Amino acid sequence: MSAPRLKLYTNQGSPFGRKVAVMLHETGQFAQVEIEFCLPTPVKPLDEVNQENPAGKIPALHLVDGSVVHDSRVILDYLDHHHSAVALIPREGPTRWRRLTLASLADALLDAALVIRYETAMRPEEKQWDLWLGNQAEKIARSLAYFETVADELAGAFDIAGISVACALGYLDFRQPQLGWRTAHPALAAWYAQVSERASMQLTQPPQ
Repeated sequence: MSAPRLKLYTNQGSPFGRKVAVMLHETGQFAQVEIEFCLPTPVKPLDEVNQENPAGKIPALHLVDGSVVHDSRVILDYLDHHHSAVALIPREGPTRWRRLTLASLADALLDAALVIRYETAMRPEEKQWDLWLGNQAEKIARSLAYFETVADELAGAFDIAGISVACALGYLDFRQPQLGWRTAHPALAAWYAQVSERASMQLTQPPQ
C-alpha cells in the first residue's frame, strides 16, 4: 500500500495555485503531492473544495493527518518548512519582512487582475463598473512601476518574492496580454525573461 500523500486542490490557470506548484518544484516536493484540478468560481463554488476550505477558494492543501492548509501564502510557508534545501522564505530579520512585503505587493497586483477578470468575463457588459475597473488597472500600473524600480532587488535567489512577482507577471500575460507591460518596464521584463527559463516556471505555465 502506498503511503498517504499531500493533496493540492488547484487549477492550471490560477496564479495563486501556480505559486504553490513553483514552490513544490523548486524545493523538490512536487512528487509528494497529488494534484486535484478543479475550477470553483465566485458564482459556482464546488462542494469538494468547500469541505476543505470553507471560503471555497483554491489553492488548498490537504495534509496527511487530515487537516487542511489554505491561502497560498500559508501553503508556501508550510511547504518551506518541509524541505531540506535553502529556505525560500527568510526565517527572521529585515530580509524576511522585505521579501514578504514584495510578495504581498505581487499578491495585491494579482487580486486586482483577478477582479478585472471576473468583472469582464462573468458580468454582463452593461453591468460592468468602469470606475471599479479603472481603479484596479491603476493598482496594477502602480505595482508594475514599483517593481521596475526594484528589479535588481528581485534578482539573485528565486525566493518567495521572486516566485510571487513572476507568477503575477505570468498571469498578466495570460489574462491581460493587451497591457503590453514590458514596454514601459524593461528592467522588470529582462528579469522576468530570465526567471521564466527556470524549470519550475516552464512546468507550471497556464494553458494556452
